[in-house]
This record gives sequence, structure tokens and C-alpha cells, in this order.
Amino acid sequence: MAKDGLVQIASHYSVQETVQRLQASFEAKGLQVFALIDHSGEAEKVGLKMRTTKLLIFGSPKAGTPLMAAAPSLAIDLPLKALVAEDDAGKVSVTYNDPGYLKERHGVPEELMKNLAGAGVLIVKAVE
Repeated sequence: MAKDGLVQIASHYSVQETVQRLQASFEAKGLQVFALIDHSGEAEKVGLKMRTTKLLIFGSPKAGTPLMAAAPSLAIDLPLKALVAEDDAGKVSVTYNDPGYLKERHGVPEELMKNLAGAGVLIVKAVE
């Protein structure tokens, strides 16, 4: 399990291109992108500055509903999220919840873990 339940992987692309690659990867696998939150863009609108930071909220009702039916508290962490951010050095990374952490946190039955585990693979492939 990742430290603090988070997995962080480096992206070889800008924040914008990383977000586009993730969206394309999710959609190609039949996942729905529910929202894209531009944290840094919203901060700028109120006169504040922060490094470029965007949050993709994505998932599949077909995969997520059985998870939430079996472990109702999991609804606080679903749909899944991918945080794309640039650090002080200009390096971009993607951070997401470790499926093992979600399993422990919410008591997800082992037989449903496949519904969570695939997202990490898609994220890694999108930023290679």
C-alpha cells in the first residue's frame, strides 16, 4: 500500500496534456469523466495563485455501484479521482487513491477489488 493511501506517479507531459491523455484513456475503456476541476484556474479568478492543479473525477456506475452496495462508506471516495499537478520545479505528477488503501478503509470485499484496481493501470499507461 502506498504511503498515506496515495499513489503518485510522474508524468512526462504538461498538466494539460496529461489531463487530455487521461481523459482519452478513461473514455477508451468505457469510463465516464464526470468532472474536471481546475483548482488553479479557479484560484486565479479570485486573484490567488497556485501551481497548475487539476482534478479529474471519473468512473463507471456499472463498476462502482456494486462496490458501494457492498461497502456503503466507499461512496465518499467514489467516483475515483486523479489529481494532476505541477510542483515547484515544474514537474508534473498524477496522484490517486491506492486501491489497497480503499479496501482497508472501507472493507471492500476481495472479489470486488478488480472494479478498483484497473484505474491505476490506465493512469500509468497514459503518462508513460
